[in-house]
Amino acid sequence: MEFKVGDKAVVPNLGVGVCAEVTTIDVDGETYEFYVFDIMQSKNNQPTIYRVNKDFVAAEGVRELIPLAAIERVYDVLRDRTTPPDKQTWNRRYREYLQKITSGDPFEVASVLRDLSRLKAEKTLSFGERKMFDQAHSLIVQEIAVARDVDEKVIADELEDIFNS
Repeated sequence: MEFKVGDKAVVPNLGVGVCAEVTTIDVDGETYEFYVFDIMQSKNNQPTIYRVNKDFVAAEGVRELIPLAAIERVYDVLRDRTTPPDKQTWNRRYREYLQKITSGDPFEVASVLRDLSRLKAEKTLSFGERKMFDQAHSLIVQEIAVARDVDEKVIADELEDIFNS
């Protein structure tokens, strides 16, 4: 997968980033090329820079934005009420959800958001559950908003409508 300066990509667990530069680094006579991404939505309003060796982009899970045609499939995952809720203990669910979120797969992240949204409708989420819900929500909203070139509020409202129906 090749990126050029200005291209947008999804960095697992961090969100959408813009390729700020493609740089070369020499280490002990070996030359390595790196992509440098500026993450669009940084934590605590601090800039987040993500560097990845061009040879390891796929292994790190960095990928292009979700295609417009696949967004409706993400919404289908969010609307799904037939998948039974996970009855594992919270720590096992947490590990499974964390693995899904860090995979960077929008369908996996959407399934975490769906499951936690259903749980939220039944009870008050714990601090860890709320944090994970917020992270999954933020990742989905940001990626779809950037892919569709609309304000994040539009996508957040669409998700709210899905969860309230």
